Amino acid sequence: MAKESAGKKKKSTDEGAASAVKAPVKRRGKKKTTRQQVSVGAVHIKATYNNTVVTFTDANGNVLAWSTAGACGFKGPKKSTPYAASVIVKTASEKVKQYGLTDVTVYVRGVGSGREGALRALNTEGFNVIAFKDVTPVPHNGCRARKVRRV
Repeated sequence: MAKESAGKKKKSTDEGAASAVKAPVKRRGKKKTTRQQVSVGAVHIKATYNNTVVTFTDANGNVLAWSTAGACGFKGPKKSTPYAASVIVKTASEKVKQYGLTDVTVYVRGVGSGREGALRALNTEGFNVIAFKDVTPVPHNGCRARKVRRV
């Protein structure tokens, strides 16, 4: 019995009281991150048959903000509509306002119906469109195309 009691340590009441009354620890807060001001950038619009993606980047191609139809709450066939594209541009432009982006070059990829809707929304959001380029990939008779779907 003596061995069992020697192996166990009993906490004294003094130790418990000392641990309960600790001095408050000063915590250092997070450093404030300053947003780098970017005045010139690019907007990449990918408009497919099923979805629309809008990405705002700086001149080097670093992503500042992005938005998709699914992230804005659209589901199913509503994701590829021109209205969805305008809502996508509005949400992405709200995210990018903190960077001070004003002049943009627009790159459009794809054949979806959200192309024109996204461009109109960019103008209404107050961005100065410097250039507009269609970068839709076009095959030079490379791979054989799929058979035509008959409905």
